[in-house]
Amino acid sequence: MQTSFRLLGQRHFLPLFATQFLGAFNDNLFRMAMIVLVTYTILKDPTQEANFSALAGGLFILPYFLLSAISGQLADGRDKAGLIRIIKTAEILIMVAGAIGLVIHSIPLLLLALFAMGVHSTFFGPIKYAILPQHLELHHVLGGTGLVEAGTYVAILLGTIAGGLLPPQYAAIGVLAVALLGRIAGHFVPPAPPEPKNAGQPLDYHFLRASWRLVRETMHIPRLFMAIIAISFFWAIGTILAAQFPPLVKNALGADQSVATLFMAIFSIGVAIGSVVINRLLKEEVSARYSAISVIVMGLFVLDFWWTVNGWQADPGKLMDWRAFISSGRADHMLIDLLGIAIFGGMFVVPLYAFLTTTVEKSETAKTVAANNIVNAFFMVFASVVLGGLTSLGVTIEDTLLFVAFSCLVSAAIGWKLHKLCD
Repeated sequence: MQTSFRLLGQRHFLPLFATQFLGAFNDNLFRMAMIVLVTYTILKDPTQEANFSALAGGLFILPYFLLSAISGQLADGRDKAGLIRIIKTAEILIMVAGAIGLVIHSIPLLLLALFAMGVHSTFFGPIKYAILPQHLELHHVLGGTGLVEAGTYVAILLGTIAGGLLPPQYAAIGVLAVALLGRIAGHFVPPAPPEPKNAGQPLDYHFLRASWRLVRETMHIPRLFMAIIAISFFWAIGTILAAQFPPLVKNALGADQSVATLFMAIFSIGVAIGSVVINRLLKEEVSARYSAISVIVMGLFVLDFWWTVNGWQADPGKLMDWRAFISSGRADHMLIDLLGIAIFGGMFVVPLYAFLTTTVEKSETAKTVAANNIVNAFFMVFASVVLGGLTSLGVTIEDTLLFVAFSCLVSAAIGWKLHKLCD
């Protein structure tokens, strides 16, 4: 692991790491500021709040479903460093709209900016993974992937805290400043030209046809099929949990936005820890042998979290802040559950991403990641729809955790099959 941390001193890795870190920070600064503003200031109905969280999650993910095929073609056929600079310039323009939405409390403008940030992330996603085997030695790819994931979740942690605590007008200034810093960091990413056979290849802009062809060409390979489906179940689980936190904290626990921020912070810390731990356990070997047991333990923590939430007696008088929540004497169990969910989730998913980028030719890496993103997006949008449907039917937000626990069992079965197939 010490060797992996040394990557942070390399010019081939540090600028990419910083660019990804700042992008993830900004995503979560904006999204958390938006959700807190809407949940605690604009909307007053629990069902509307839960449905807004599900809608926001779905809108952010929808571009992955629609545009990943084009983004994969671009990343494999063009210089990745040049694309990063274009994408990070676009982020500045998007955040101008997002900042205005935060200041004037405009839900339509906030959702438009959120969708645009989803487009931004769709085009950046294949690059950040595909560039690693191009810039790093093969035996460093798992370590680099783990550092990117750990850094991403530390950025999520910091962005979530900032978005949950900053007043909207200060969050608006923050998203603009961080977008500018991300563009500066992207300027220093070293060139990453395409493989010769991909250079100058024409793009298929018919997104439905391109998406179908890309998924079909990737998913017929058994090992990639298993890895992509396992990752997709993980992100479906993550989508539901992220959408649940603000309304669950407010309506089931009787707590304010500082506790919702605490939940997201604990979750982010846990995934970062899991990303580092699994790299140490695997000793930089790309393997799925710990995937099944990791997600089973994750599911057990989800069940215990559900049981703890259902036993909570909220005070109807006023919302607790994070200090009152922790001092209540009942919070420790819940926070340990959250940390366990996140740690074992990180241990489950990080080797699968490294697997995607090291089992195909470098000329196909970005398109493989893009195919993965399309399937991930389908699962995540489906999870958002299911969550919205369940809450509309009267299922409490805390009882939807049972759906998450069941999804962990399915993920474990797929992870085990991948291990038996490839290790």
